[in-house]
Amino acid sequence: MTRVVVVGDLMTDAVARARYPLARASDTPAVVTMHGGGSGANIASWLAVEGAEVAFIGRRGADITGRNRDMELMGYGVDARLVMDPERPTGTCVVLVTHKGERTMLSDPGANAALSPEDLPRDLFAQGGHLHLSGYTLINEGSREAGLASLEMARRAGMSVSVDCSSSAPLERTGAEPFLEWTQNAKLLFANADQAKVLTGRDEPAAAAKVLTAWFPQVVVKLNDEGALWYTNSRTEPVKVPAETVERVVDGTGAGDAFTAGFLPAWLEGKPPADALASGCRLASRAISHLGARPRL
Repeated sequence: MTRVVVVGDLMTDAVARARYPLARASDTPAVVTMHGGGSGANIASWLAVEGAEVAFIGRRGADITGRNRDMELMGYGVDARLVMDPERPTGTCVVLVTHKGERTMLSDPGANAALSPEDLPRDLFAQGGHLHLSGYTLINEGSREAGLASLEMARRAGMSVSVDCSSSAPLERTGAEPFLEWTQNAKLLFANADQAKVLTGRDEPAAAAKVLTAWFPQVVVKLNDEGALWYTNSRTEPVKVPAETVERVVDGTGAGDAFTAGFLPAWLEGKPPADALASGCRLASRAISHLGARPRL
């Protein structure tokens, strides 16, 4: 089985689910929960729970939340290679979920912003492995050098590479052209419909995916409750798989990360794109049926 090395963000998510429409400048009753989070850490956790050999490279603070996140990752079976930052706290994200289920995130990257090339363990970059890079690492100026270094180390080692766009608003602030230039040697790009639009200007996900195959041999676009599609530059039409039916959505935070973790092992094993997409959709449906961004064992 191919070892997956994930380079990315480690966060603590404070999720506030409003029971009623938000009362601006006043109080709104809500259910508030705390979970381990961060796109990179979520993907690594789901991969490990699904039986993959996975290592996660990141940075945490010298605080209780950082220690808890470290222990969580190890509990899921992740080879956690976390550097402890003596000055910056562990990253935190406040997730505001409206009564209609719409999410708005307020992120403080904390120690994630100081990830450096020196934090990348050389022994993990070896031929036959796979690097998955969270786009947040490139979008954040403080960790960008580490993200670029990981891509170069993977290239030199002969590893396959996938990249996730992470989030549309910071991606737009960074700019499509620089992001595409940094990541164009990756074999596989993950994006959702909004991120694909930021990179290409195309509203229609399939059209955006087709444009992106000018930079990436394979592109996956996540379509939320409509499933996902896969495109390669040797096909005229994308492969599309619908989302699985979920009786009750408990928490959609991290569902896209779960999809990526479901897709990657099947893709690395050389399974047909439709099978890999279906595996991703299955894991995403499990994620939104459980509370929290990471698996609950």
